[in-house]
Amino acid sequence: MGWLLGGLLLLRLGRPRAPMGREQARACSSSAATDGLEGPARRRSYWRYARRLLRGAPQPPYLHVCQVGDPALRTVAGPVEPAQLAGPELQRLVQRLVQVMRRRRCVGLSAPQLGVPLQVLAFEFPEALFRACAPRLRELRQMEPFPLRVLVNPSLRVLDSRLITFPEGCESVAGFLACVPRFQAVQISGLDPKGEQVVWPASGWTARIIQHEMDHLQGCLFIDKMDSRTFTNVHWMEVND
Repeated sequence: MGWLLGGLLLLRLGRPRAPMGREQARACSSSAATDGLEGPARRRSYWRYARRLLRGAPQPPYLHVCQVGDPALRTVAGPVEPAQLAGPELQRLVQRLVQVMRRRRCVGLSAPQLGVPLQVLAFEFPEALFRACAPRLRELRQMEPFPLRVLVNPSLRVLDSRLITFPEGCESVAGFLACVPRFQAVQISGLDPKGEQVVWPASGWTARIIQHEMDHLQGCLFIDKMDSRTFTNVHWMEVND
């Protein structure tokens, strides 16, 4: 009886095989697909899956800000064609930029951060955000509030090449800060959404914001220019509590 069971088992499983090598085991592992550059496979909840199934994948310009690792942030943005200036797609992009920027309470946002590879930037440092900063900080970083500005196909000119280093963050590298050197004064030129020429000279904190957003159009993030020794998770103290 024992040999019969053994024979049936052999027929079912096949002949014994040699032990798998490391590469074979890796190929058969359930975690093999998670070892690539894209990182661990993302698991969606049932409700997220159902919502995506019904609504489809979100399309740019997104209501969220793309995070580092998204290829959209490393793409060099292309110019907006003259025929696009008065078109509904550009107007929708501008509205979405302003909407997300204000909802996130940030002072600048670029089209690539919403998944659109076009040279469009939005800026705003309202009085409320300005007053939320400590007076000493406002003085030290040369902060001044400024109204909403949207620039299309902007170009940058350096007015004062002195490099000033201060901590900087980014909505696309959420939760982190680092010290970044920036020119003291610059001038940004471009078109507004109506196609009219805009020239905006700026210094101090405003110049820093402009340079930061201009970098996004070249596929550059602040982490590419930072002092890596100052790279900081803003929640590090909470972790230690």
